[in-house]
Amino acid sequence: MGIFGIFNSKKKESLDQGLAKTKESVFTKISRAIVGKTKVDEDVLDNLEEILISADVGVDTTLKIIERIEKRVAVDKYMGTSELNSVLKEEIASLLEENNSNDVSDFDLPDSSDPYVIMVVGVNGVGKTTTIGKLAHQFKQAGKKVVLGAGDTFRAAAIDQLQIWADRVQVPLVKQGMGADPASVAFDALSSAKAQGADVVIIDTAGRLHNKINLMNELSKIKTVMKKVVPDAPHEVLLILDGSTGQNAFEQAKQFTKATEVTALALTKLDGTAKGGVVIGISDQFKIPVKYIGIGEKMDDLQIFNRRAFVDSLFS
Repeated sequence: MGIFGIFNSKKKESLDQGLAKTKESVFTKISRAIVGKTKVDEDVLDNLEEILISADVGVDTTLKIIERIEKRVAVDKYMGTSELNSVLKEEIASLLEENNSNDVSDFDLPDSSDPYVIMVVGVNGVGKTTTIGKLAHQFKQAGKKVVLGAGDTFRAAAIDQLQIWADRVQVPLVKQGMGADPASVAFDALSSAKAQGADVVIIDTAGRLHNKINLMNELSKIKTVMKKVVPDAPHEVLLILDGSTGQNAFEQAKQFTKATEVTALALTKLDGTAKGGVVIGISDQFKIPVKYIGIGEKMDDLQIFNRRAFVDSLFS
């Protein structure tokens, strides 16, 4: 099988386990919806619509999926209920492909003489610090030299938590005291990373949304200061969302995409929820690629999002 085959089968196993609650919920309900039915009719589609909405796929995205299936039913008037799963799988995969057309296969980075800069945004409690720690671990496993920046100076706990992760992963953390200027921390982190010849810098930012104007100004200032050290930084603005909060995650995505230019998404805590459908809805509604998914507590349980593997796992 070879090392990559073993690794991929391990990843698949974690993904299957991580999505177990969503799979169980969706499948059980679909099975019930088609009991005694031989073909896909209006009744089955109405039930399917309800099931997708309850899995937090979101109303707009659910209607798109139903519309696509209706078109197929119109062509094949005798589509059997046994085909529903495979049709659903194809339509969701094709919907995800429109926003995740380039699946990244590993924790690799573009060639550059400067460090690759990831600015992480998201409200407190969504798993931001944990995701940064796991990202640092994955990049380190891939042979990259990583530096972290504690830019959430609003809470002392945020700096302490990030220090715990930095020690655990054994990567340097650049920090200042609570209340320090986040842009100054970012400047120091990038300067330090550049001096050390680091490959990647991950900068945490304050996770508060109570005043969008302040947040917008703060994130803009951090970006401006970063450019003084690495002209095209940040290369990625990664929004962390808690997948288990369903519709609340949609609302946070809406707020953060207004406050700053988000280029990638990470959805965490999918293992503890039956609302894994939120990945499909958020990817579709915001047209921002989902790059990472968190499917467990272990260091390796942050996976690169692969739309095909995700849909295969959901409907396997």
